[in-house]
Amino acid sequence: MSQNFRHSEIIEIARREGRVTVEGLAEHFGVTLQTIRRDLSDLAEEGRLERVHGGAVLPSGTTNIGYEHRRSLNAAAKVDIGRACAARIPEDSSIFLGIGTTTEAVAAELLRHRNLLVVTNNMNVATILSANADAQVIVTGGNLRRSDGGLVGNLTTDTIRRFKFHLAVIGCSAMDDDGDLLDFDVQEVGVNQAILSQARRSFLVADQSKFGRSAPARIGSLSEIDVFFTDAAPPRAVASACRDWGTEIALSEPPAYTRSRASGER
Repeated sequence: MSQNFRHSEIIEIARREGRVTVEGLAEHFGVTLQTIRRDLSDLAEEGRLERVHGGAVLPSGTTNIGYEHRRSLNAAAKVDIGRACAARIPEDSSIFLGIGTTTEAVAAELLRHRNLLVVTNNMNVATILSANADAQVIVTGGNLRRSDGGLVGNLTTDTIRRFKFHLAVIGCSAMDDDGDLLDFDVQEVGVNQAILSQARRSFLVADQSKFGRSAPARIGSLSEIDVFFTDAAPPRAVASACRDWGTEIALSEPPAYTRSRASGER
């Protein structure tokens, strides 16, 4: 396969999965690691990808990519993360579910939970959980962000501060190598900080495409998170910091039948 065709397919894989790895691409194309490293360096020089440890991610900027694109990125992994997170959410509890496509995956896994009080600033989460008759759903109000159904602003924050949640589940747009959680919307940052302050325990749901990305606004640190649900081991510095902070890293796995089918078992 020519370099130009490889470059196009590498970009397509990155758009679909949010991240590419040197080893994964080398196996996919049947070429050497050095060849893939050169490809990624060329794409980074063209501004089409950003190099991170072990691979590359889509370029960062001061604005996030579109909602429909975000929802399709690493979609299977988000389902697995949502399932793993929901399994740790007890029934008969009050929870907050924030903005993000991965928190929406968590909501979809809560449809059989009973006696939940769910507060959310995510219109998509509210719509998903309207199908669970055993969940009381409260929408915060606020300024509607039409791009993704998120609610932000002072009204959102004021509503959040009226509650004390057993558990909060939030996402982020990017994660620095020092464990800082980042976002593109300053108003959403203020909302997430209020959510964390009003929760007894906090969960972060973020797939591996967030590793090494950059965004301009700081939400907080993984040190403020009790359990970080993701689909791949984070960079070594992040994992080490989490151990020091007592932040659990919970790696999700696909269902057993999916793993068996992928490995050719019958």
